[in-house]
Amino acid sequence: MKKKKLQSKICPVCRRAFLWRRKWALNWHKVKYCSKKCASN
Repeated sequence: MKKKKLQSKICPVCRRAFLWRRKWALNWHKVKYCSKKCASN
């Protein structure tokens, strides 16, 4: 099974790229941080 090219964003805190995840499917446009840890910093 091949994966499609997933969307990615850059986390403003750690400056790392993170990929789209299924749990963010409904609100991907609102996601800014790669993790809860970065969101709290």
